[in-house]
Amino acid sequence: MKYVMIGGDAAGMSCAMQIYREDPDAQIVAFEKGEIFSYGQCGLPYLIGGLIDHHRKLIARSADTFRDKYGIDARCLHEVTSIDPEQKTVSGIHSKTKEPFTETYDRLLIATGASPVTLDLDSHSLEGVHVLKTIPHALSILDNLKKDVTHITIIGGGYIGLEMAENLKGLGKDVHIIQRGATLGPGFDPDMAKYLKEEADNQSIQVVLGETVQKLKGKTHVTAVQTDKQTIETDMVIIAVGVTPQTSFLDSTGIQRLQNGAVVVNEYMQTNVQDIYAAGDCAATYHRIKKELDYIPLGTTANKQGRIAGFHMTGTNRTFQGVTGTAVMKFMDVTAGRTGLSEKEAKDAGLPFSTITIDSTDHAGYYPDAEKMKVKLIYRSDDHTLLGAQIIGKEGVDKRIDVMATALYQGLTVTDLEDLDISYAPPFNSVWDPLQQASRRI
Repeated sequence: MKYVMIGGDAAGMSCAMQIYREDPDAQIVAFEKGEIFSYGQCGLPYLIGGLIDHHRKLIARSADTFRDKYGIDARCLHEVTSIDPEQKTVSGIHSKTKEPFTETYDRLLIATGASPVTLDLDSHSLEGVHVLKTIPHALSILDNLKKDVTHITIIGGGYIGLEMAENLKGLGKDVHIIQRGATLGPGFDPDMAKYLKEEADNQSIQVVLGETVQKLKGKTHVTAVQTDKQTIETDMVIIAVGVTPQTSFLDSTGIQRLQNGAVVVNEYMQTNVQDIYAAGDCAATYHRIKKELDYIPLGTTANKQGRIAGFHMTGTNRTFQGVTGTAVMKFMDVTAGRTGLSEKEAKDAGLPFSTITIDSTDHAGYYPDAEKMKVKLIYRSDDHTLLGAQIIGKEGVDKRIDVMATALYQGLTVTDLEDLDISYAPPFNSVWDPLQQASRRI
């Protein structure tokens, strides 16, 4: 059996390795349009900030390792540009030599990931304008930082934008964030997102909300960002306004996709075309709370989906159980986590819901150095089934968000949350965990 992966990062190589374990006689070919296989994209902001001292530390396995240790035919600089489902072939070009290639497959995984969204500003040829999705992107930013750069403007206030703001501020740079929306932080309700803005203010990071970038100024190098309300002089621009699935090459295949281009898959990661699977940032994912396909590109999901695809491609019927939209991020001195539905998402889904928000601490208040924590629970107002949570604080946020993700996965109610046997000792918790403190007030 011959298996072909299109994409050599999280989903693609998780699938390839699972096939290797399940079918030792398999022929596995993996095409990667870049030069680097299997690396941690989420670590890129910390590479730029100097917390990670070399990009090689982000690489889990090199192409040589896949070839020499596992017998996987890992091909760098091979960009697949078309698929023929009837002939069961993939075709493309070598990224540097432009030499064409064609490969047959018995079963195929599409794991092409996502591309950073750029802005239609007619000025992307200016030097000093960057996006961040790959190691080469990060190295380009690091190279730019060696020049006379004191002020940096980040367009976008999502996860990457905030993480980049933190790391660049740590390098002593003046940082501006421009966000078209009214708040920072994706998926956080305004009453919680305001604490991210407060932290930015406390750390002297300039935040511009509710403005749209119209133009990047400069002759050869960017010198300013013009919004619909003002002009901000700057030495570098990082565009971090989201990603889009890399699936345009599938237009003539008949493979079903969502409106944004994400490939529609079932619980086995199968597409609607026989013997073709998809996983990772190019694919849709089932949302357990919304009970529908959604698009939430995360490394954790990509690895799980790739593994499930590898199981099914080799005859084991493991299923992907879906996500609850769990995420956590560090921004300067605070941690922000969320899982499940926000108020807006619950409203859009037509669900009857209520919320409770409390102030608490990460451990017993009488124990030294207790840190403040803001906890918000969202639940159905009819049967009190939990729908979501948002937590912001300095310590212990990740622990509580993971508890809530587990509660949502199991469909627990507010009462069930109160009844959980959560660990307690004064250095770690109060006798009632902050989540249970919130549940008791409903």
